Amino acid sequence: MNTTRPVALVTGASAGIGAAYARRLAAEGFDLILVARRVDRLTMIATGLASLYGVRAEPLPADLTNDADLKAVEERIAREERLEFLLNNAGFGGRGRFYESSAEHVTDMHLLHVMATLRLAHAALRGMTTRGKGTVVNVSSVAAFVARPGTVSYHATKAWMNAFTEGLYLELKQARSPVRVQALCPGYTLTEFHDVIGVDRKSVAASLWTPVDEVVEASLEGLKRNKLFVVPGWRYKFIVALLRALPRPLLHAGVR
Repeated sequence: MNTTRPVALVTGASAGIGAAYARRLAAEGFDLILVARRVDRLTMIATGLASLYGVRAEPLPADLTNDADLKAVEERIAREERLEFLLNNAGFGGRGRFYESSAEHVTDMHLLHVMATLRLAHAALRGMTTRGKGTVVNVSSVAAFVARPGTVSYHATKAWMNAFTEGLYLELKQARSPVRVQALCPGYTLTEFHDVIGVDRKSVAASLWTPVDEVVEASLEGLKRNKLFVVPGWRYKFIVALLRALPRPLLHAGVR
């Protein structure tokens, strides 16, 4: 086993952005620790990446809304002295009014997007800052920039993720640490994410769907420039700039 290669830990690695990012990191020579709930799919992806790129790919099945599983991943991070990349990607969406959703559903969303992101970033950054190298990418969303009916918890948790990542960025800058952090904020992405929550792809303009590899490429290009917020695609950059410029009352007036 090569003990000089850097290691990347990717959550939500069994599909979508997580799987695409893991593939790109493997191609760049990272050994991988892949975290997801779906054991069979996770194992298949790990085996395939190891075979294709000649790296070590360790499947680490975990439900990050479960405290014992989350603690096990934290401990795995703490033991990994070669860890140079953490992708906090695990997440899920949902539609429906907050007060009509089950308490379990909204609680799990906050546990996954907030607490798992917080605890894994904390575990990773302790080692990365000591070693003087590393990267943490938190996968947020364009939804972080505007609250809408039917996605209260999703917006709130992604907005928290942006604020959390910005705070880390400023702390690392103040400490003159070379460790990088990024909030990756994609819009509609061609993965199974939106299929799971029942979004009809035909209901969204084709120009607003972004290929998953373009999302990963935008993130990596942003890291080269130490860019804090990365919004893939010019259309979404324009939308986010507009959302930031418009006064809240005007945004709220558009809700019917």
